[in-house]
Amino acid sequence: MNRVAIVTGASSGIGREIVKTIDRDYPNIDEVWVIARRKDRLTQLSDEVFIKLKMLDLDLVQSESISALEATLANEKPNVTLLVNAAGYGKFGKIGELPLEAELGMVKLNCEAMTAVTSVVLPYMKSGAKIIQIASSAAFAPQPNFGIYAATKAYVLSYSRALHEELRGRDISVTAACPGPVKTEFFDVAGESARHSAIANLPKTTPEEEAIHVLKASRKGKAVSTNGPVATGFRIATKLLPVGVLLLAMRAINKK
Repeated sequence: MNRVAIVTGASSGIGREIVKTIDRDYPNIDEVWVIARRKDRLTQLSDEVFIKLKMLDLDLVQSESISALEATLANEKPNVTLLVNAAGYGKFGKIGELPLEAELGMVKLNCEAMTAVTSVVLPYMKSGAKIIQIASSAAFAPQPNFGIYAATKAYVLSYSRALHEELRGRDISVTAACPGPVKTEFFDVAGESARHSAIANLPKTTPEEEAIHVLKASRKGKAVSTNGPVATGFRIATKLLPVGVLLLAMRAINKK
């Protein structure tokens, strides 16, 4: 039976680089199911890798897309050895001032779609399989002006840690990746104000670095993964400082 990896958000950023890293470094995976809305990007990716790709151009916020994935899984009954939920986006701005569609869209994709994909794929995962959920260092504390995005990623982090514990008996590990700022399309999608925010001016890692780091953390069975001084430093700060102090610091930074 073919050993399959499933990667959502595979058309760009960390998801795309994870597929390329699997192609280069994971001979034990025979096929990757790549999921994204932009089929042209998936086709382009197929020209850049040697591994067999099954392209599923699905919009995961639509219930029909989840049903289509569920039907494909039921029909093919793959041996899924790795699931990566990398689909997600953020919009920068105050709660209530962003378009309602954008606010709810973050919840639907970052939380609901991630949960749905995980639940429909789990029955096809056996002992030794791995799950990677792309969260964010924003998950560690509330983020003024980035509040909904941070809240959705806090959900991803909490969900992943709980699932990691629940699946111990099945010998399946779940790793929540919590990167800091990354050189991707993220800030373009987040909006003009995001590109000029304090967060955008922090040192950034690359998608390639994040892909390599989280795959390594997943192989080790780590529940949470941070890479680079920004993400790791913020993770430590949120353990040492009260939330109120962190919010005061962020308020001061945002004023600058």
